Amino acid sequence: MGLLLLLTSALLSSHFHPGSVVKAQRSFTIKDIALFIEPSSNVSRDTNVILRCQANVSSFGHEALSREYTIYKDGNTVYTKTSSSSEDLLYRLSEVRISNTGKYSCKINIEGTEMTSGARKLTVTGLSKPVLHINKGVVTEGEEITARCTAHGETGSIFFYFYDDSTEIEERKVNSNQAEVTLRFSSAGIHRIHCAYTVLVTADSFKSKESNAVTVSVKEIPVAVVLEILPHSKIYEGDELFISCTVQNPQPTYEGVHLYLSQGNQLLSRGDTKVNHSSIALANDIRDFECRLQMGGVVRSDTGTISVTELFSVPTLTISPAEVFQREYITLTCKSESSAPERLDQEELTYALDPPGSLLVSEGPGIFSGNALPYDFNYTCVARAKGIEKHSEALALRPKVPVTTPKISVVGRVVLGKPFQILCQSDIGSLPINYTLLKGYDQLSTAAVTQPFQQALFTVSVDRPDEVSKFMCEAKNSHREAPLSRRLNATAIEPLSRPILTVIPDVAEISEEDQLLLICGVRGTPPVTFKWYRVGTEQPLSTTTSNNNNTDYQVHSLSKEHSGVYYCEAVNYANNVVRSERVTIEVRLALWKKLVIGGSCLLALFVLVVVSVLCFRSKRGKREAAAELSVRSTNL
Repeated sequence: MGLLLLLTSALLSSHFHPGSVVKAQRSFTIKDIALFIEPSSNVSRDTNVILRCQANVSSFGHEALSREYTIYKDGNTVYTKTSSSSEDLLYRLSEVRISNTGKYSCKINIEGTEMTSGARKLTVTGLSKPVLHINKGVVTEGEEITARCTAHGETGSIFFYFYDDSTEIEERKVNSNQAEVTLRFSSAGIHRIHCAYTVLVTADSFKSKESNAVTVSVKEIPVAVVLEILPHSKIYEGDELFISCTVQNPQPTYEGVHLYLSQGNQLLSRGDTKVNHSSIALANDIRDFECRLQMGGVVRSDTGTISVTELFSVPTLTISPAEVFQREYITLTCKSESSAPERLDQEELTYALDPPGSLLVSEGPGIFSGNALPYDFNYTCVARAKGIEKHSEALALRPKVPVTTPKISVVGRVVLGKPFQILCQSDIGSLPINYTLLKGYDQLSTAAVTQPFQQALFTVSVDRPDEVSKFMCEAKNSHREAPLSRRLNATAIEPLSRPILTVIPDVAEISEEDQLLLICGVRGTPPVTFKWYRVGTEQPLSTTTSNNNNTDYQVHSLSKEHSGVYYCEAVNYANNVVRSERVTIEVRLALWKKLVIGGSCLLALFVLVVVSVLCFRSKRGKREAAAELSVRSTNL
């Protein structure tokens, strides 16, 4: 008799739905399974596709279930994985091709219990352009060439076609993305060869005609389940819940009856005809309960939802002042914005800081005061009442560093009448820092420094040297009084005036062998670089830098070769080159040379006079002698 009962039980068990398993210790149930195609079931080539297999399994406690997943394409297994995680199974298809087109489904198997999802079709569009290569471009009639057609990136079973102009001459079926053929041409002339390909996918389905109709009558089993949750109304956080799941009108003739009580996907209890469960109501719990009966292929369920009123809300932690500086006095306030006064007195709700060693003193319910730490610190507020404990979000306290007295300096040089830059900078201080430039005590402009390597630069100009010391700057990064820098200390450079060129001796009295002194004088801030030029010569005759406003250029023992046009140039740190007027120097003969020439001229004149007198007297003597002879001859 016992053997007969055992055989009957085995037959009934094999007749029931495969989603149920008869075990002495059953700890799970598979509710459903579904396959999703992401991002879409219709995609273009090169899209990354994810097949997501999502199984809804209720399990008892936190025990890890070994889940075997299988992915099918057109009824064929393409992927299998065993996992103990409750996360969805992801099957990734990277850069899909036409060959990935097909109908996909997934199956889950847990300890012999199986369930398969419905099929979802993935359609991929788009093919790459084929590329043709040949080994010879010129052949004789009847000579063979090798042609290779490649479909880059394609997979699956592919038909390749080779054409001479529009005529198909070769066909190859391969399981790779390229095919190679040997071609021979019997006619002379130009042949234009190209190729194409076709990727084979599962053929489209065709629907048959409907068969004859057969009537089947299915009778309902008079069995039901009832879910009851106590208390029935106004459940508060912290209340004890009593949940019962009962089978009404159980069928003693059926074996393999299993009753499950679950909260969301968490299996709370299991049994045959009645199960009970008790717990503490929490505000953040899943509030949906299900009583589920599995009896062979028959499923009955009853669901219920509870509403839990918060005893008190999650506390919020705030700080005052909003801007905190190191070692300054601060106040932290911890408060639950709402509570249930009908169940909770305010005195029962207590607050504390976490971690407790924060050196802040409690000054009332939820109020903590003290000096801010000189480093970063995280605070959390904890609210407690009737065994319920709630934590606020962490408050990250980043105390700022007060800005130190700024330093004021000049970038480059200060030149009167020209723009220059002033730099204001503090060595220590949390950003952002607002720097304000003052002249006297009048504010000129403000610059905000928000980045570590950013500088506060101000462009100004002055007309007098005494204006430089009037500039100051202040730095501010808090509500405190802004520290003021010292006055700007910098030398103001006065641009040079036009040089005045003085010649010693006077230009009208310059003679050979004299000493020439050219003095170049300017008005402006030294040091000054002077350069002397002579017209016709590109290079300066002399260059000198002086801390005085004038200098000279000397030429000893002048000669005629020193005659010419001279001028001087001057430049200082203002970098404006100024040039004097030109002076013409004409070197005259030396005095002794003038005397020699004058004496020589007088001597020559004297000799000429003497010669002239002698000649005159000689001619006169001759005339007188001739006359005397003539008289004598007459007398005779």
